[in-house]
Amino acid sequence: MHEVLASLMECVEHGKVNQVSPYPPHLKGKDGSDELTKKALEANIPPEDILSKALIVAMEKVGVKFTEKKIFVPQMLLAAKAMAASMKHLKPFFQSGSVKVKGTFIIGTVSGDLHDIGKNLVTMMIEGSGWKVIDLGVDVPSEKFLEVLNENPEAVVGLSALLTTTMNNMADIVEDIKKASPKTPVIVGGAPLNKNFCDKIGADHYSPDPQGAVNYLKQLVA
Repeated sequence: MHEVLASLMECVEHGKVNQVSPYPPHLKGKDGSDELTKKALEANIPPEDILSKALIVAMEKVGVKFTEKKIFVPQMLLAAKAMAASMKHLKPFFQSGSVKVKGTFIIGTVSGDLHDIGKNLVTMMIEGSGWKVIDLGVDVPSEKFLEVLNENPEAVVGLSALLTTTMNNMADIVEDIKKASPKTPVIVGGAPLNKNFCDKIGADHYSPDPQGAVNYLKQLVA
């Protein structure tokens, strides 16, 4: 592997955003994901190689460590920031079509719920695995999901909820999506959810963590 890609992979895995970032201590004073992505592009490394050989690999490692409880939300957020610093340089290549995306993923926290940490982690993991992500934010009603789905009919939809009081809103949104577009895959996640609730409301997949959502999307495009 190219030395720059190996360093970039390490930075994303450990949450090193740029040269001035103090974390992690063993990389203090060294280039972060921001500088290394620029260097990789300047070295004429194809954007798809930067994504597939460094960023995706790093985020998969992060996802597995989070699932195994070897790291926790703060470390995930740092990795997501490092990933975002890299993606800032790569997004123009996705938007121009020079790098092919795997698909489109629409995500939002359901109406009545203002929590977004879990949603944001899933967003970064899925974007880091090569998908175009349309993040609708928090407190998103059915109408907004359906509007954006109508503009992106091949998309997969992800719904997040952190409160038991907003789980019923998730059920209503799944019902509305399935009425309008029965074949659209819908992923649900959030602290109070489980597989039984997913099945009960007619969603296609429940993921207890971001890596599970990434793995499900992999199966869809395999």
